[in-house]
Amino acid sequence: MKRFARTLRVGLVLALAGAGVAGCAKHDEGSRTLQLWTIGREGEAVAKLLPEFEREHPGLHVEVQQLPLTAAHQKLLTAYAGDSTPDITQLGNTWVPEMVALDALELLDARVAGSKVVDPADYFPAIWSTNVIDGKLYGVPWYVDTRLLFYRKDLLAKIGYDHPPRDWAEWRDMMAKLSTPPGKTYGVLLPTNEFEQLLALALQQDDPLLRDDGRYGNFRSPGFKKALAYYVSLFKDQQAPMMTNVGIGNPWAAFGQGFFAFYLSGPWNIGEFRKRLPPEQQGDWATTPLPGPDGPGASNAGGSSLVIFRRSKHKDDAWALIEFLSRPAIQERFYQILGDMPPRRSSWDVPALKNDDKAAAFRDQLERVKPTPPVAEWERIVTEMQLVAAQAAHGDLTIDQAADEIDRRANRLLEKRRWMLDHGHKASP
Repeated sequence: MKRFARTLRVGLVLALAGAGVAGCAKHDEGSRTLQLWTIGREGEAVAKLLPEFEREHPGLHVEVQQLPLTAAHQKLLTAYAGDSTPDITQLGNTWVPEMVALDALELLDARVAGSKVVDPADYFPAIWSTNVIDGKLYGVPWYVDTRLLFYRKDLLAKIGYDHPPRDWAEWRDMMAKLSTPPGKTYGVLLPTNEFEQLLALALQQDDPLLRDDGRYGNFRSPGFKKALAYYVSLFKDQQAPMMTNVGIGNPWAAFGQGFFAFYLSGPWNIGEFRKRLPPEQQGDWATTPLPGPDGPGASNAGGSSLVIFRRSKHKDDAWALIEFLSRPAIQERFYQILGDMPPRRSSWDVPALKNDDKAAAFRDQLERVKPTPPVAEWERIVTEMQLVAAQAAHGDLTIDQAADEIDRRANRLLEKRRWMLDHGHKASP
């Protein structure tokens, strides 16, 4: 592992020279300046919370650097390669296994055990588990992200339904009636270049997506084929338009115009629909947990966590910041500023969330989320999964052919992991 890490550092420095390492210079140990990296708009929101933290910790200043989402992964790897990582960073849940494989993160088990703020039992279990690799804790969930259904109540009422779908069969019946005549309106929008929709359907199955400790794909399993067949049939039966998210352009306007009645998306769209739909349509839409094959269904356990880099010289200060941002009252303010939903059950008791009917469905869904496989290669695997699934949706591959091809591509991506595990090493990205 150490030899691999040294090789990776050298390779990254050569390949990414000039990509930003110089901009991540280490801070002076004596200045008590804590470096926090965030991804996207979270940096703007957290900056509004930090004055209170700094007042509680005289002499400590938090320096925030916002990374654009499109460059964040490369920036983190570049900083690791150049020995210039920050003290603490926001890290997408699916990125945690990769940073653990690089031995870049500080273990947090002992700190959590001694904390009066961070209570593992208060977190949604599947969200907490995304930070546990091989039985060890490396991050604390900061906010959660999952997918469920946004839907048009008024359109369902026109076809005789006074409630959202409760299982796949009822959902299919609704979409079939909404999509008549075919080709003019659709039951659901499933952009063919987004993997989250198919992933959610696959997570609702009993079969795992990878097998043999993440050594091989398990996409030829009956469960995944069932999810893929349901997904593909929606396009075949013209209940979903064959469009990418670029092709749809403005999904909020299309939703308001009745081009589709169901939209599988995340919590950020609560604010978008409230902002973009006219006042007279605000009572026409709602949110609901995903239906499963035989009842309430699972969805993905997404979001971001806070981690401390192993090379940080201010680990105690970094942990103090994690505890501060983990307080239910601070998480409530964070939600009010940005709309990112909290990972703690107690944080959902605040009026801003408890009394919001659109948010309530997310609270329900978060009790039924599942983490994706904790392997460093997962994001590449799920991208290949969607590329092949789009071919199946277009009719270029059968369900069996698509499942075989996804397995083949996954197994190729997992080749190094197999070798490392089979030779007694920690799996590496």
